[in-house]
Amino acid sequence: MPVSRRRRSARATLPATALATLSLALLCAGPAGADEPPAPAGDQGLVLTMSGAGNTWTRGVRLSCPDIHRRHPHAGAACDALTWARGDLDALPGEPHTCTREYDPVTATATGTWRGVPINWRKEFPNACTMDSATGPVFRF
Repeated sequence: MPVSRRRRSARATLPATALATLSLALLCAGPAGADEPPAPAGDQGLVLTMSGAGNTWTRGVRLSCPDIHRRHPHAGAACDALTWARGDLDALPGEPHTCTREYDPVTATATGTWRGVPINWRKEFPNACTMDSATGPVFRF
């Protein structure tokens, strides 16, 4: 059935912000028909982000353990590392390796809850290699 002129013009005049919000909501939603199991009371997981110097770029992902929706590419290892550190991101075992001394700062953040405990963590690293060395799989996305 053809779309009427009225419906066509209404669709064309959607504000860009509304369209962006709708697109973001659709990207964040799980597959159609997939029901998310209810999270334990007060535990919504962690939103992990990393950004370059002066916020020139930003990446982010939600990590919940277990990660049944496969949002984090190394969820199992990241959850294991967080469990080992008892949710303290400063105590992560990391995966120490040699890095160059290049200064290209990266900021990592984690906000949300870990096993019911609120987390609001932020740390700047001299470069992405030192961040990876210190945090291991948690910020490897």
